[in-house]
Amino acid sequence: MTMSTPLETELETNKALIESFYAAFQTKDYSAMAACYHPEAYFRDEAFELTGKQPGAMWHMLCERGTDMALTYSVSIQNGKVTAHWEPTYSFSQTGRFVHNIVDAEFEFKDGKIIKHIDRFNFWSWSRQALGLPGLLLGWSGFLQKKVSTMAMGNLMSFIKKHDQYQ
Repeated sequence: MTMSTPLETELETNKALIESFYAAFQTKDYSAMAACYHPEAYFRDEAFELTGKQPGAMWHMLCERGTDMALTYSVSIQNGKVTAHWEPTYSFSQTGRFVHNIVDAEFEFKDGKIIKHIDRFNFWSWSRQALGLPGLLLGWSGFLQKKVSTMAMGNLMSFIKKHDQYQ
């Protein structure tokens, strides 16, 4: 029987936290997802750059809007870091178009919570599915990505104004 080092134990604990995060996402339990974040959390993906309570608000908004969302995921430890690969399928609320996104996530932790969460996905692939022809023609451009990000952040700020727990 081999003993785990403190680092290995910490990595396994953090991996379990991320597994519970995505399990909560599968059931749209946005409160459990938000509870995984440190109060000083930072989140970034192709559409959002968020801090503090904002990541929890974003997941709340996406869970409410993603009524037909389904999700598969895997969590692993690679090179001393906890990572996840997740694939949501859903109808994009703005267009009704079906999206199958492929996302890779990296995490950092503080006090047993997520302090940094970076999601990466192919924006052009996402925009072709979500937006149709405009995404196909302009999804490679910084212009469309900035426009989508500005719209997404505006939607989130409106959502936060209606939900006191995120202010």
